[in-house]
Amino acid sequence: PADKFEPTANKLNMFKAAAGTVLFFEDQTVVQGLQAQFPAYAANFPIWSEHTNAMHQYAIWTTLAAARIGANLQHYNPIIDAEIAKTWNIPAAWTLRAQLVFGGIAAPAGEKEFQPVEERLKVFGL
Repeated sequence: PADKFEPTANKLNMFKAAAGTVLFFEDQTVVQGLQAQFPAYAANFPIWSEHTNAMHQYAIWTTLAAARIGANLQHYNPIIDAEIAKTWNIPAAWTLRAQLVFGGIAAPAGEKEFQPVEERLKVFGL
């Protein structure tokens, strides 16, 4: 909504100082092809595709962090989808999933509170 866009615009403007942005897409043609090829698992392929995309995001983020390059993961979808597709000539079958903004480290990441690991993770068989 227009009345709520100012904070978003301010944050987007802050990203202009970054060295770059990695855009993460999923090719729906590939997902649909796998669904057709393996119909018994068809419902799972969109989920698995998201999982794969998330692993790529994490791998690239940690690689940048290891090189002391700051990064932050953003999800401005669907607000930016049309403009990104137009600007970068992105195929219609590609779905934008995330944006990893990278560059210098202006400040260390703030503390976050999480539910204890013991309440979120169960390991069986050890």
